[in-house]
Amino acid sequence: MLKISTPGRICLFGEHQDYLGLPVIAAAISRRVQIEGDHRDDRKIIVHLPDINSELQMEVSDTRLPYLEKRDYFRSGYNVLLDKGLRFSKGFECTVHGNIPINSGTSSSSALLVTWLHFLSKLADNPHEFSPKELGELAYVAEIVEFNEPGGMMDQLSTAIGNAVYLQFEPEVTAEALKPSLGAFVLADSLEPKDTIGVLQRAKFARLDLIAKIKMQIPSFSLHTFKSYEKEQLIDFLSKDEYELLSGTLRNRDILREALDMFSKQSMTDELLGKLLTEHHSILRDLLQISTPKIERMLSAAIEAGALGGKINGSGGGGCMFVYAPNDPQKVADAIDAVGGKSYVIKIDEGTVSL
Repeated sequence: MLKISTPGRICLFGEHQDYLGLPVIAAAISRRVQIEGDHRDDRKIIVHLPDINSELQMEVSDTRLPYLEKRDYFRSGYNVLLDKGLRFSKGFECTVHGNIPINSGTSSSSALLVTWLHFLSKLADNPHEFSPKELGELAYVAEIVEFNEPGGMMDQLSTAIGNAVYLQFEPEVTAEALKPSLGAFVLADSLEPKDTIGVLQRAKFARLDLIAKIKMQIPSFSLHTFKSYEKEQLIDFLSKDEYELLSGTLRNRDILREALDMFSKQSMTDELLGKLLTEHHSILRDLLQISTPKIERMLSAAIEAGALGGKINGSGGGGCMFVYAPNDPQKVADAIDAVGGKSYVIKIDEGTVSL
């Protein structure tokens, strides 16, 4: 019997920056999805999904499976591995369980796909030991590329690799393990549904248009190298809203750089981490407008109860937030629940593993 387990994730720094080619710092969390199963004697693939009272059936094939529904991740994962040369002649049966909040910004779908790909890669006729980074990249193809959806590669890589990780996407994808000494966090679901695609399209394409406009004025412009103070030369060229959007994007980039320096030099303090998280959130809230009144109430209640800082997590418009609460996390969780959230005390956790 094969068991694979993969964590969800939070984005510490760089939220809504990865699809602009900018780096992120993400962390895997102690809420996970698990697939357990083994081969069958026929060619059927049966996936039991008791958490959502569902079941999926298909058959092994040497050709790509047609997609039967929107975001048909089990078939897309299978197809991506076929494209990599893996083959399957025997069916298998498995059960999926998870305790990652679904559709809430904690990468439940990415964790599921990483787990599925990890599981399939070991049950193939020609099993392959993909590295965690490779599993994350394959999951990105299966989740984003196959369905032509917006989004970056942070979710898939961070759930596959685990712990805290600094991810760069240009000029190539690299992952650097970070080892900050972190206390407890409190993750909380607002129980408000997210409009992931709509928010991503607004936050992403508005800034891509802005970058294109700036390059008309400054052909060499790059978010990687442009100094924050240099934005003043664009004040007459951009509208007030465009100038503020550029300023916020640059400041979020710089907040991440401060956090990376803090982690790399082992100079972290709990108070500084909380302060940087809160500043990052204020830009996401005020400029990208991805927070909600309920999430703001949850964050305020958490701070009043002793949390040191926090932010919305994921695409926004609902979903989850988290706070850093190393001192009395349960008190903070109770305060968030009192204003209507659903809280989980979490810690940073390992990446995808075979159990």
